[in-house]
Amino acid sequence: MLTLTDYDLTRYSRQIMIPGFGIEGQKKLKASNVLIAGLGGLGSPVAIYLAAAGVGHLKLIDMDEVDLSNLNRQILHWDKDVGKEKVISALEKLRKVNPSVEFDVFNSKIDEVNVLDLTAKYDVLIDAMDNFQTRYLLNRAAIEHGVPLIHGAIYGYEGRLVTLFPGKTACLECIFPHVPPAKIFPVLGTTAGVIATLQSTEAIKYITGTGVNLTDEMLIYDGEVMKFDKVRISRNPNCTSCSTKF
Repeated sequence: MLTLTDYDLTRYSRQIMIPGFGIEGQKKLKASNVLIAGLGGLGSPVAIYLAAAGVGHLKLIDMDEVDLSNLNRQILHWDKDVGKEKVISALEKLRKVNPSVEFDVFNSKIDEVNVLDLTAKYDVLIDAMDNFQTRYLLNRAAIEHGVPLIHGAIYGYEGRLVTLFPGKTACLECIFPHVPPAKIFPVLGTTAGVIATLQSTEAIKYITGTGVNLTDEMLIYDGEVMKFDKVRISRNPNCTSCSTKF
């Protein structure tokens, strides 16, 4: 396992203090590889917090360019970045957030041909996408590789979060067996921030072996009335993605 430098010990000293986290937890973060699919409202804060926490290697995937209408929620991108590739805009900021993190970028679409190669050798997959076709591909890649998929989604003041462990919990297609209609939907930037921060927390807990991950439940956030709820989820024995695998 990688060792921690004096820089690391000072930079991460406050999280190393967390009971059960310690130096070994920080070493696990430094040795970890996390893939973030989508660098928009969810992916931006996820990338910032995982970089700040000291995840050793982050893979950043997005195929879009920055648009002015993104800027109310996609906090890695600024006015000067409009028209720039999101992966480049994000990389410029993240290198300043934590210069000791290694970054890899992919500026193209995730599809059936490339998804397994893109997601291979990663410890955690973060679903920060805004379309279910790609979410399903990530779900099937997580099942194939046997790694957790941390799903987040937002709509206006509302958001949801679930951590999916192949073979142990429901998969994404167990929960959502049909693709919802594609449409432009309302988003409050702070809703994205809440869900993304929780996605980051789930990833950090899993990597370090601390705390308890959100399993067999989906967390539902309603910012309009400031309420959190949980709903039980279970595997579908006839699921087209996971039933034949486990």
